[in-house]
Amino acid sequence: MVRVRRAIVLLGLGLLLGVCVCGASAVTKAAAAEGGFAPLIPPGTGIFGSHEFRSSLRALPQWTRVMAMAKTQVDAMSSCDPARDSCSAAALSWQKIIRESRGQPAFEQLKTVNAYFNRWPYRLDIDVYGESEHWATPQEFLRLSGDCEDYGITKYYALKQLGVPVDRMRIVMLTDTIRGIAHAVLAVRQGDETYVLDNLSDLVLPHQRYGHYQPQYSVNEQYRWAHVAPDLMR
Repeated sequence: MVRVRRAIVLLGLGLLLGVCVCGASAVTKAAAAEGGFAPLIPPGTGIFGSHEFRSSLRALPQWTRVMAMAKTQVDAMSSCDPARDSCSAAALSWQKIIRESRGQPAFEQLKTVNAYFNRWPYRLDIDVYGESEHWATPQEFLRLSGDCEDYGITKYYALKQLGVPVDRMRIVMLTDTIRGIAHAVLAVRQGDETYVLDNLSDLVLPHQRYGHYQPQYSVNEQYRWAHVAPDLMR
C-alpha cells in the first residue's frame, strides 16, 4: 500500500508540473525493484501494459501553450501558396509531408509521418530555446527542431490534419528503463492495436514490443492520463 501511495504521489507531482525532460536521468525499473520478486498485480490494459487513470486537462502549461498556438500555425503553413506567397521553409516542409501522406493506407501514413519528422536533428531545449523544458509547436519544431516530445507533438498534428481523430492519439511521457532516462513518444490506436511513433526509430511497432518503456503520463487535446506500472502497485 505504501508503494501505491508513493507511486501516485510521484505521478501527481509530475502531472502538476507537466515536466518530463527528455534524456534526463530517471530511476529504472531494476533500480526501483526490491528483492527482485515478481509483481503481485498483472499487467494493465493501458499503454505499455500500465494501469491508467484518466482526468481532465489542467496544470500542464507547456501543453496548454502548444494547443493555444498550434491550430493557427498549422492553418497558416497549410494555406501558404508557393506560387503566390513567399512561403517559409517550415510551411513547405509541412505541405510536403501532408501531400505525400494523403491517400495512403492508415498504417502507411504512420510510417511515412514517423520517418519524415525523424530526419530532423535531435536538439536539447536549453540549446534551442534557452529553457530546460520547452514543448515546441509544429512550426517551431520545423524551424529549429527539438527533443523527444517535440517530435511527438509535430507528428500528432500532422496526423490530425490527415484525418486521424485526436481521441486515437496520445503524447506519452515515459521512462526508458534500459537507458535510465526520460523519453516521450506518440502512441496511435488503429483498430484494437496501439502503435508507437518514436524518434529513435523509423519502425512503427505495437506498444507491447516496448517492454522497457514505463509510461508516466499521457495527453491529447481532450484528456490526460496518469499511468502506474503493475510492479509499483503493491
